[in-house]
Amino acid sequence: MAARRSLLWLALFTSLGLAGLVGLGLWQLQRLAWKEALIAQVAERAAAPPVDAPPPADWASLSPTDYEYRHVRLTGVYDFPRQVLVFRALDHPRGRFGGPGYLVLTPLHLADGADVIVNRGFIPLDQRDRFAEPKEQVSGTVVVSGLMRASEPRNWFTPRDDPARGQWFTRDPGAIAAALKLSRAAPFTIDADASASPGDLPQGGETILAFPNNHLAYAFTWFGMALALAGVSGAYAVTQLRA
Repeated sequence: MAARRSLLWLALFTSLGLAGLVGLGLWQLQRLAWKEALIAQVAERAAAPPVDAPPPADWASLSPTDYEYRHVRLTGVYDFPRQVLVFRALDHPRGRFGGPGYLVLTPLHLADGADVIVNRGFIPLDQRDRFAEPKEQVSGTVVVSGLMRASEPRNWFTPRDDPARGQWFTRDPGAIAAALKLSRAAPFTIDADASASPGDLPQGGETILAFPNNHLAYAFTWFGMALALAGVSGAYAVTQLRA
C-alpha cells in the first residue's frame, strides 16, 4: 500500500514537472519564431532605400515597434556647439576604428524649428577633445540618412549620466534634449549611415544589426530535461513495481 502511494505521488510530481518543462520548451519555440521575425524585419528595414523621416506633427503618436531601424532621410543644420559624446565600446566595427570611444550625438535643427538628435558615428578615445569643442565645424544645410532608433534602455550596470560633466553612457534623446535645452526634440535618434569616404570621423554606419538567437538551443535543453525526468521517474517506478 505504501509503495502504491509513493508511486502515485511520483506520478503526480512527474506530471507537474513534465508539464512545466514542456511548457518552457514550447515557450522558447514561440520566442524563436518571434526573434526570427524580428531579425528579418530589421534586415528589411535597414536595407531599404531611405524615405522621408516622420514630420514633427507625427512624433507624439510614434511607436518604437513601428519605426525602429527604419531607413530615413531628413534635412537640417547641425548645432555643433551643443553636441554630446556618449561613451561606447565598439567591439566589432565595420569601419577602421573600434574599441573604447564615443558616439557623437549632434542636434539637427529642422526648418520648422524642431530638432532631431543624430548619432553621427563613432570616434576613438583620443579624439574626444577635438569633438567635445568642435570649433572647426562649419554649419550649413545637410541631408542626413540613417536608421531611426528608439531610446537606449539602461540596465543595472549602466553608469549614471552626468550632463554637468559631459559624461553620457546612454543614447537617451529625452535626457539629452533636456540637458541641451531643446524645446522640440524628436523622441527618437538617427544613426547616420557610413560616410562615402572610409576613415572619416565620426565613423557612421555602426548600428548593431546582429542579435543573439539561442532560443532553439534553450528549447532543446528544456525538452531534454523533460525526457530525462520521464526516464528517471519511469526507471524508479519499474524498480518499485518489481520489488
